[in-house]
Amino acid sequence: MTTTTLAVLVPVLPFLGAVAGLLLGRTAPGFVRPLAVLPTLASLVLAAVVAVRQGGDQAVTAATELTPTGSVPIELALYVDGFAALVAVLVGVVASCVQIYSTGYLREDPRYPSYAALVSLFTSAMFLVVYSGDLIVLLVGWEVMGICSYFLVGHYWETPEARAASIKAFLVTKLGDVPFLIGLFALATDAGSFRITKVLGAVAHGGLDHPTVVALLLLAGVAGKSAQFPLHTWLPDAMAGPTPVSALIHAATMVAAGVYFVARLLPVFQASQAALVVLAVMAAVTMAGSGLAALAQDDIKRVLAYSTIGQLGYMTGALAVGDRGAAVFHLLSHGAFKALLFLAAGVIIHAAGTNSLAAMSRMSHLRDRVPDAYWTMTVALLALAAIPPFSGFFSKESVLGAAEHVATGHTEHAPAAVGWIVLVAGLVTALLTAAYATRLWLLAFRGRGAEAPDHGRQPLTMTVVLWVLAAPSLALGAFAYRVLPDWFDGRDLTPALTTSVLGTGIALAGGVITYGAWRHTSAVAARVPLGAVAAHPEGDAAQVEAEAIATHAPAYGDVASAPDPADPGRLLLGPLHRHAAVGFHLDAVYRALFVRPVQAGASLVRFLDREVVDTYVRGAGALPRLLGAAVRRAQTGNVQTYVSALLAGTVVLAVAALLVATGA
Repeated sequence: MTTTTLAVLVPVLPFLGAVAGLLLGRTAPGFVRPLAVLPTLASLVLAAVVAVRQGGDQAVTAATELTPTGSVPIELALYVDGFAALVAVLVGVVASCVQIYSTGYLREDPRYPSYAALVSLFTSAMFLVVYSGDLIVLLVGWEVMGICSYFLVGHYWETPEARAASIKAFLVTKLGDVPFLIGLFALATDAGSFRITKVLGAVAHGGLDHPTVVALLLLAGVAGKSAQFPLHTWLPDAMAGPTPVSALIHAATMVAAGVYFVARLLPVFQASQAALVVLAVMAAVTMAGSGLAALAQDDIKRVLAYSTIGQLGYMTGALAVGDRGAAVFHLLSHGAFKALLFLAAGVIIHAAGTNSLAAMSRMSHLRDRVPDAYWTMTVALLALAAIPPFSGFFSKESVLGAAEHVATGHTEHAPAAVGWIVLVAGLVTALLTAAYATRLWLLAFRGRGAEAPDHGRQPLTMTVVLWVLAAPSLALGAFAYRVLPDWFDGRDLTPALTTSVLGTGIALAGGVITYGAWRHTSAVAARVPLGAVAAHPEGDAAQVEAEAIATHAPAYGDVASAPDPADPGRLLLGPLHRHAAVGFHLDAVYRALFVRPVQAGASLVRFLDREVVDTYVRGAGALPRLLGAAVRRAQTGNVQTYVSALLAGTVVLAVAALLVATGA
C-alpha cells in the first residue's frame, strides 16, 4: 500500500471499530473488547509505518475536493510531516494502552460497550486532527473530540460531580470554539483557501490582512481546548470521569490538539508580535498558577490535572518563542509519562478506596499493595520533575533552552521580552513541579497509620500497560534528541548547558525543600491521633473510583474541612494554600461575571413568560368563555323575558335618540 493509503486508514479503523462496537454492544457483547482494542492497535502499527516511511523528509500530501463551496473550497486533504507522523504514533500508543487497561479497569461496568466505542471515536477524531491538511476537516475532528469528552467525562452520570464536570467541559471548550471558528474563516478568507499548505504559503508571502486579529481568535479556541489560562478551569473538574479517560485526554487527545494546532500553523502566529506576547503571558500565568494550585490539591487526580495544565504551558511557551520542535518534543515526552501517571493513579485509587492524598497519608504499606504502580509512578514523577536522565529532563530543557536563546538575542524568532517571560516562568514552574511531584509521592507511598486494604494483584492488562509506558518515560528523551532531529525541522535538541544545570538544580531544590517540609509536618502529625482508615471492600476498580468521586467532595472545589497535618503543601504555601486549593477563586469569578447574570436573565425570562405571556394567553382564552357564558345565560327560552328585553332596548334607544336630538 502507498503511504497515503495507510495514512487514510489510520483514523478510519478506530471509527469503524466504534461503529461496530455500538451496533454489537448488546447483541454480541463478546466482540466488544476485541473491537475496542484491535482497530486501535492496527492504527498504531499503520501510524508507525507511516512515520518510518515519512522519515522526517518531505511532507506526504494528497487532496480531493470534498464539495463545491464557491470561492473557498473544502478539500479532503492529507498533510503528514515529521510532526504529524510522531504525534500520530503517540496518539496510537496512548489510545492502545488506554483501551487495553480499560478492559480490566471497567470489566464489570455495564456501560463498557458505549465507553469503548466513544474512546475509539475519540481516538479517530484526534488522528483526523493530526493528519488533516484542510482546516474544516480538522475542525470536524476538533468538535467530535469535544462531544466525546462530554460523554466520557460524564460516564459516572449517577454522581452530580460527573454531570456538572461534563457540562462544564463542554460549555467552556465551546466558549473558546466560537472565536476559533470565526478565526478559521477569517484566515481562509485572507489566504483564499482552507488548505494548510496554501495558508502557510500565503503567510510566507505576507498575504494575511489581519494577522493579529486572526491569531488572537484562534488562540481563544486553543486556550479552551488545551486548558490554558483563563479557560483552564474545566480540566481539573474533568477528573470526575474514569481514570483511563483522564489519561487519554491529558496525554494524547483533546488538550494536545490545541498545542498541535499552533505548532502546525506557527507562522500564522509569528506574523503578529502581539499574538506572541499574548501567547507568552498566557503560558507564563498558566505554568506558575497551575504549579501553585497543584501543590494545594488533595485529590491525586486533580494534582495530575493541574500538572497537565502546567506542562501544556511549557509547550505554549516554546511556541511563543518560535520553537515548535521543542514544543512537540515536550508534547511527546509528556504524553508518555502523563498517561503512565494517570493509569498508575487508577491502580492506587482502587487499592486505597479513595482519591484523597490526605487519606492515603494515613495508610501504611500502600506501596507494598501496588508494587507495579509504585515503581512505574516513581519513574513518571521523576520524568515530570525533569530529573536527568528521564525523558522530561530533555524535553523540558529544550523548552528552557529555546527561551534562553530568544531572551539573550541568539535567535530572533520572537521579541526578547517573550523569551524572558517564558524563561523566568519556566524556571519558577520547574521548582513548583518538583515540589508537588515530591509531595504526591510522599503522601501516597510514605503514609503512616492503619494498614492499607489488600485487594490482591491487579489484572495483568492493567499492570503490563504501566511497564509499557514506563519505557518511553525513562528513555524517550535520550532517544529523541539523538535519533529524531529530522522530525523536528532538523533542530538540534541537545540540552543547553546553562539551562540544564539551572533547571536541574532548581528542580532538585524543590524536591529537597518539599522533603524537608514533609519531615517537619510528619513529626507534627506523629503527635496527632490518626483515625482508622476503613478498608474498601473488594470490587471493580471503576465502581471503587465512582464511589470515591461521590464521597470525596473536597476534591471538587471545597477546601478540606479537616486539614492533614502531614501535608507539606500547607507549610510551603502558608496563607496562600486556601486560595490555591480552589484554583485562586477563578470559578467564583466566572460565577459572578457570567453564571449568575445568565441565571438572573433566565429567571427574568421565565417570570415574563409565566406572568406576562401566559397571562395574555390565558386571558385571550378566558374572555370568549365569559362572553359565551353571558350570552348563554340570556338564552332562557322564556318569551316574556325576550319581549321585556326588546321593549327595554326600544326604550333605551328612544331615550338616546331624544337626548341626541335635544343636544343638537
